[in-house]
Amino acid sequence: MTIAPWFPEAGLGLFVHWDHTSQQGIEISWPLVDKSIIPGRTHAEAQVTAEQYHSTAATFNPTRWDASELARLARTSGARYLIFTARHHAGYSMYHTKYDDYSIEHSPYRKDITREVFDALRAEGVRVGLYYSLSDWHHPDYPPFTDADRPYAHDKNRRSSPEAWDRYLGHVKAQLTELLTDYGQIDLIWFDGEWERSEAEWRPGEIRDLVKSLQPDVVINDRLLGQGDYVTPEQSMPVTPPDQPWEMCLSIGESWAWRPDDTDFKPARQLAEYLIETVGRGGNLLLGLAIKGDGTFPSGEVSRLKALGSWLASHGESIYGVTPGTSAIEFHGPITTRANRIYLHLVLVPVDRVTVRGLPVSRIADIRLLGSEESLPFTINLEVHEDETDTEVTGEVIISFPGSTDALVDVIAIDLRDPAR
Repeated sequence: MTIAPWFPEAGLGLFVHWDHTSQQGIEISWPLVDKSIIPGRTHAEAQVTAEQYHSTAATFNPTRWDASELARLARTSGARYLIFTARHHAGYSMYHTKYDDYSIEHSPYRKDITREVFDALRAEGVRVGLYYSLSDWHHPDYPPFTDADRPYAHDKNRRSSPEAWDRYLGHVKAQLTELLTDYGQIDLIWFDGEWERSEAEWRPGEIRDLVKSLQPDVVINDRLLGQGDYVTPEQSMPVTPPDQPWEMCLSIGESWAWRPDDTDFKPARQLAEYLIETVGRGGNLLLGLAIKGDGTFPSGEVSRLKALGSWLASHGESIYGVTPGTSAIEFHGPITTRANRIYLHLVLVPVDRVTVRGLPVSRIADIRLLGSEESLPFTINLEVHEDETDTEVTGEVIISFPGSTDALVDVIAIDLRDPAR
């Protein structure tokens, strides 16, 4: 399957999980099924009953919400796309739908938040991504999850009748048609919740055909079983990078949605390292941003995204639209390349010199610290053989490093006289 060319070059995206339960300060959807998404951790939210979970739909009124502020934060962070949760597993729609009353339209807020987000993103030049869960733990034909269904059975939960299942798939297609027809150009659709049913039950080929008939250029993730354009490892860097387009989704804290006790945010430097390593392996990084019940953002997450954006403003040329370095070059850190430039990311500190092996030493034109016009001194160690006159000469380059700057991660740029290869 081909993929839109913008996606492999994007580098960074944001992932927003939000619905009425942010008023309760609990993770989205999972408390309904008595399950924490954090391994080895049990939170008070695991005691939430189904009735309590759904109860805040009647009071959802994020009076301090501003879609333009979210879009500006996305642009400031350096994200090239943002994925917004239109419907998560618990079934609450954050947009106006004709096919369900369990939605933002029937809350005190009433306005269409998804439309607000998409319009604001386009105004800021950020690509629009849509999250939609295939499962729905509230819909009568799914069937809905109740307290009697605990403990959660993963893929062995109750099944609806064949007639009800056909109605439910019709419901999914009807909602997708709304979202892909009435909300302008959608650049990416992020499916989820697929594990509860088999590929035969979901009929994913039919869903892809529908999606592509409405939005031919949209990018689709792999959780539409067998029908995705790229793969989505979650919360942990794969040891071996996928051999196809991919994206690692990572929360800034422990949870995807806002919890007041989730304050262990990853430092900005760590987020930069994740971004560098992901891009250096050929993928994009998708960072999760939570939103509170009143529509504001956790300050700890905002400060980290702004710090990351500041770093990208001066170092982004080593992230956007680059390709991973080749195994022919040996360096203790991630490498990216473009045309006639090689980028070395100094994720290991402290450092007073940098050793790189396998460089085409005869073609080195300049070596400097990215963000600075000052060249760095270097020496070359080269063993010459008489039979190498007609081949490109490679060798070991030792670069003197003046000391770490105040950048999240320093980057050395090596310019070659001819394109890197």
